[in-house]
Amino acid sequence: MTEVTQKDVCNAFKNIGAVPGDVVIFHSSLKSMGHVAGGAEAVINGILDAVGSTGTVAAATLWWDGGKEKTPDHFDIKNSPAYNGATAEAMRKDVRALRSNHYSHSVSAIGAKAVDLTCEHGTGKAYPDPWNETAFSEKSPWTKLIEYNALYCFIGCTMNVCTLKHRIEGEFVQDMLERLPEDTRMFYRQKLRYKRNPGCWAVFDIEKMQQKFAEEHLLAQSTLGNAKLIGIRSQTLLTRAKELLVSDPANWFVDKAFLAWIDEVSTTA
Repeated sequence: MTEVTQKDVCNAFKNIGAVPGDVVIFHSSLKSMGHVAGGAEAVINGILDAVGSTGTVAAATLWWDGGKEKTPDHFDIKNSPAYNGATAEAMRKDVRALRSNHYSHSVSAIGAKAVDLTCEHGTGKAYPDPWNETAFSEKSPWTKLIEYNALYCFIGCTMNVCTLKHRIEGEFVQDMLERLPEDTRMFYRQKLRYKRNPGCWAVFDIEKMQQKFAEEHLLAQSTLGNAKLIGIRSQTLLTRAKELLVSDPANWFVDKAFLAWIDEVSTTA
């Protein structure tokens, strides 16, 4: 059986572009790597080794899974577990980590920028999303990851788990709404999925887009044990994804009702 060490993790992340002082966010399948000596903690520490004492490592630590019994007032920043994998849960529980205070899309981070990354979640300009309009707000960790041009990484999983895609969806919707007269925007916003109410949404085929990114040499790729490791800079991800969505929405958006919404907004604007 393949064994992965903390040093292997460090070297693999250096291979895809992590440097001292960097900000790295990752999603992972722990079992995809094979046997990891030291478990999830070794993965976290290996990435920290790659970015050094001035760097920062972050992970989505998602609690809200859509269940009606989970409401915002039930979220406990210290104790609500992350459902999205063993490494995410290890990040949440790490004594060095800070967690952002948001029930649906919290981020936990360790390192030099951990305070700044996590301290203002839910504040600033709102961006549309299907949940609460604040998860990907102007001062959320997700927006700050773009500002930092964080290296966004995936260990043994595809970009289908990329949480930042929702920030991209929201920015696309916001750009469309801002083409409309201000007094009509809420009318068209409420035609979409809104605060758990049914409706269409700007879901796009990010796995197909991942293939496009690879063809354009925008992805850094390596291996980590048995797993494939990929990384892309957050600003590149946002910019190129938006270019593709704007230039050919029918090729990327999967919801036909949302494509009809685009046509309706375009006609009205």
